[in-house]
Amino acid sequence: MIDTKEKALNDFIGQFPSAMVAFSGGLDSATVLYATIKILGTENTLAVTSVSPSLAADEEKATSQIAAEIGLPAERHLFIRTDEISDPRYVKNAPDRCYYCKGELYSKLSQLAVEKGTAVIFDGTNLSDLGDYRPGRKAAEEHKVVSPFVTAGFAKEDVRALARKYRLSFSEKPAAACLASRIPYGISVTPERLRQIDAAESRLRALGLNGFRVRYHHDVARLELQPQDIAKIFGNGLHQKIIKAVKEAGFKYVAVDLEGYRQGSLNEGLSIKES
Repeated sequence: MIDTKEKALNDFIGQFPSAMVAFSGGLDSATVLYATIKILGTENTLAVTSVSPSLAADEEKATSQIAAEIGLPAERHLFIRTDEISDPRYVKNAPDRCYYCKGELYSKLSQLAVEKGTAVIFDGTNLSDLGDYRPGRKAAEEHKVVSPFVTAGFAKEDVRALARKYRLSFSEKPAAACLASRIPYGISVTPERLRQIDAAESRLRALGLNGFRVRYHHDVARLELQPQDIAKIFGNGLHQKIIKAVKEAGFKYVAVDLEGYRQGSLNEGLSIKES
């Protein structure tokens, strides 16, 4: 099955003379980037990473490491700065926040693609992403951003299977999302809050946790952990280190969500107004 989808992916990418990949460093965009290099060559592939307060510091570093791993020369990996944090519609953090963030990103990528003479812009969206509320998809459509995985019929596990086939080091990398996704709708997005979340998550990764989220609730950090970690942290005293780490990041209270990590959990409360 993966071989059939891989062929469809390769055939689709091969229709274009050159491509720019919106490269966040996550599994999806990294695998699209690898496939694009494989088909079009490094000379016809550009990776562009947007840097802003909503990008975790660890993820920014990871993009350079991944690009080097998959053979993309440093001069073909560009960094741009996006300024969504200056848009009051983004800061307001209504349910359509992602539309304004992606609109800012794709607008700059479109301009850059014209300057560089690049034929198409790819992103890493796959079929699994389409089942959740994703206002950023509208921005992608408006800017004619193309999703090769959607066209080739890839769900998330297909992307992982392809990355494993290619023996890429990031094949098991947990899903990542911008730091603003940790803030419930209606609570404004500020650089200070994003830095606080980033600091807490970085400290928890240093303690060996993976595939989790620190959800921002003013003084309270609500931790969504992997189910197996919820029991583990209370059995070996790790919870004390977690409390210390999260409080050092600026939170006063630390809560563990017993439902554990689930993608898009803040969309569960879309009908609830937060202030």
